Amino acid sequence: MPRPPILEQLSLQEIWESGKTWIDWLSSAESEENAEKMRVASTVSTLTPPMRAYLEALPRQVHVLAFAEDWCGDVQRYVPVLERLSAHAPNLLIRYFSREDQPELFKRYLTNGGEAVPKFVFTNHEFVECGNWGPLPWSLRLLIARGKAAGNVGAARKRVSLHCDADPDCMEATRELLELIDIASAASV
Repeated sequence: MPRPPILEQLSLQEIWESGKTWIDWLSSAESEENAEKMRVASTVSTLTPPMRAYLEALPRQVHVLAFAEDWCGDVQRYVPVLERLSAHAPNLLIRYFSREDQPELFKRYLTNGGEAVPKFVFTNHEFVECGNWGPLPWSLRLLIARGKAAGNVGAARKRVSLHCDADPDCMEATRELLELIDIASAASV
């Protein structure tokens, strides 16, 4: 599908190739404490055996351009989820960026006009964009949007926090990320 003429055509492959690996991204973190927290969280796998088997057998490569900054609580919560998935998926390849690394690409993925991270852009094996995720699971994004509409983002954030406490393994985000991986790795309709 061609891009609208007002958007500059960007090479997602070239951008992906310029990104940092997980190890390099963690090494460049502003806070070693945050980096270590994410490193540990990424190793705690709560994936079911069917999820692991699915990831191990992805039919095609999936490339993810991950916008993330270690100071952000949502990044600290959801980047390890993406890394847990990639630990079981040889065909799930991720590169990390800050918003400032790729501003022309990042501004295409604003959340309600804001520069929220994390933002994960999924492409197929030929670097065709197939979807994006973030900065929160869909149900939580809806809560924040309702809070903004009602003029009470504070109350919405409290509800988001309660939801996160009730989903410590981030299974809602895991399911949503698996759906995007499934789309991006599809070999047929």
